[in-house]
Amino acid sequence: MHARKILAASLLTAASLTTYAQRILSEGTILFEITVQTGKPDPQLADMFDGAKASIQLRGGLSRSELLSALGSTVTIYDHRAGSGVVLREFGPQKLLIRMDMADWADKNRRYEGIRFNYGSDTKVVAGYPCERAEAVLSDSSRFTVWFTRKLVAENASFDPQFSQLPGTALEYESTVGGIRVRYSAVSVSFDPVPISRFEVPTSGYREMSYRESQLKKGGG
Repeated sequence: MHARKILAASLLTAASLTTYAQRILSEGTILFEITVQTGKPDPQLADMFDGAKASIQLRGGLSRSELLSALGSTVTIYDHRAGSGVVLREFGPQKLLIRMDMADWADKNRRYEGIRFNYGSDTKVVAGYPCERAEAVLSDSSRFTVWFTRKLVAENASFDPQFSQLPGTALEYESTVGGIRVRYSAVSVSFDPVPISRFEVPTSGYREMSYRESQLKKGGG
């Protein structure tokens, strides 16, 4: 009986330590550096990713992802509770605002439906967090590597659909853009409050179009 009590107390202590070590990211910012890994990009794509940086900001059910490069910026703001958001694109004098509803958001992330992860035993530290290696396999059988940490869990796990099934937060991963492979590597994680203004949608200064119109334009339709 005494041994059982000691075992139970030990298990409770271990569980408490594990819970304490894991931190919930309900509000904060993750900053990433971007580097080109493979492929033969055209000059415009090479310029786009030369010195480019990305960030993710979270505040409850709100998310803001941003890609900044020498050519311009792409910002995605989404309210996961309301099921609506926008994509803001600024390249030179061109400023576009693309509105999205829940169906548009699902379509934008359709390629990640059915994604699965094969977990490995490799580990490394990214942005100060111990990370584990996983191989992501998409429904079209394409694969990429992701390093995630179990020590940091986003309250709003749906902020990035490609990683919503991971038991933690992705801090380094690969992505294919225009035939080239780039790597996003987190350089810092901040828990500082994010102003609500970061999630406000501009009311002027942008040419507005629907998500469907933007897809037709992308496809040349």
